[in-house]
Amino acid sequence: MRKITNTQLQVAFGFLCCWVCVDAFVPSGWSNAHATFYGGSDASGTMGGACGYGDLYSTGYGTRTAALSTALFNDGAACGQCYKIICDYQSDPKWCIKGVSVTVTATNFCPPNYALPNNDGGWCNPPLEHFDMAQPAWEKIAYYQGGIVPVIFQRVPCKKHGGVRFTINGRDYFELVLITNVGGAGSIQSVSIMGANTGWITMSRNWGANWQSNSYLNGQSLSFRVTTTDGETQVFTNIAPANWQFGQTFSSPLQFT
Repeated sequence: MRKITNTQLQVAFGFLCCWVCVDAFVPSGWSNAHATFYGGSDASGTMGGACGYGDLYSTGYGTRTAALSTALFNDGAACGQCYKIICDYQSDPKWCIKGVSVTVTATNFCPPNYALPNNDGGWCNPPLEHFDMAQPAWEKIAYYQGGIVPVIFQRVPCKKHGGVRFTINGRDYFELVLITNVGGAGSIQSVSIMGANTGWITMSRNWGANWQSNSYLNGQSLSFRVTTTDGETQVFTNIAPANWQFGQTFSSPLQFT
């Protein structure tokens, strides 16, 4: 029997850890920003949005959501990230509710308004970090009449119910896949798709949380390999059966940490 050296064991163990020993997403430090609100008391005006999540009720995001300024949105790469937000009571005791926080998911983009100055209406202009929160989320930390308040925030792990979901839209030779309910880091760095008769095919971000492939994959079961922005990779094997149809959503038992 061939003897295995300590070096070979270390290499093998290190390779295994790349796929198994994944650290959970770690919260960031605290930063300063400002926050406003939109969408009405029932958050109905927040549906849709630049991340492509559509009906935020049915996709599981609810009313604790926010639109991010250019400095935070990162051309859609921040879609799905979660932020813990506290109103800065020391800076604004009149409108902040003391001692409470709310965690929101990034689902939309707050566009700049260059016609207004950064400190008077152009709240989402670069380089400002700003959250335009769904009204119900805002009212957890500030009074409605305040309009705009200073906040402190940190990026935190996303805690989601159930596994990652894949909605397959598009047409022949164009798969547009919306990936939702992502835990852990929340945001996605890269995606690959594989049909039953293909190898892994790299997808590209089309917009928001929608990823595209220009391959003909009809009639094949589909698998996805997804890497979140903290480097964690999960493989979703045969998540869609061979008889999948455009417009269908498929749920996985797997989730990011």
